[in-house]
Amino acid sequence: MPRTEHLVGTRALLLAAARDEFAAHGMGGARVGRIAEQAGVSKERIYGYFGSKEKLFAAVISEALTEHATLLGPPSADLAEYAGRIYDLHRSDPQLLRLMMWEALHYDGGLPNEQPRTARYRDMVATLSEALGSQSGTESGSESDTEAASTLLALIGLAILPTAFPQITRLILGTAADAPGGDDELRAHIVRLARRMVTPSSDALT
Repeated sequence: MPRTEHLVGTRALLLAAARDEFAAHGMGGARVGRIAEQAGVSKERIYGYFGSKEKLFAAVISEALTEHATLLGPPSADLAEYAGRIYDLHRSDPQLLRLMMWEALHYDGGLPNEQPRTARYRDMVATLSEALGSQSGTESGSESDTEAASTLLALIGLAILPTAFPQITRLILGTAADAPGGDDELRAHIVRLARRMVTPSSDALT
């Protein structure tokens, strides 16, 4: 195997092992030794590739977010169904949410790679602003961008809460969420709520 391919393969193994470790234990509880053992390499390789455990954590978050964004795609014209897609993606793979919650607990303030992540969300807000503008018949601008940013935050919150906090879901819904078709019903309800959220008020009254 050429050296370049070997390096890429080793890095991928380390990231995969680290994602499992960080999702399970967070930044503080994760152990470099377990990551190295799972990846089948020495601990020195981790520091050689990433420099520190914290930088490895940042690389894991960055990779997971990129994969998530690729699978989800940009906000679509059907914004309510976009909330449904967010729900589907996190239900099928809740690991990203665990990583994000560990990240929130670990960092108090600025995040690694914050600028490119902020730029990614700005692009999403701009796309959402255009969609909201087309629904209401207005042009996108600073005011609608502000509204779109708040709407994006609300859509994400609506879609991820059942997966992020399964204990709250169980306490509120009881066994209904675990019953046959319960997950589909919850998704449908989230989409309906999202549709009300993004539907212009004049349309909602007709």
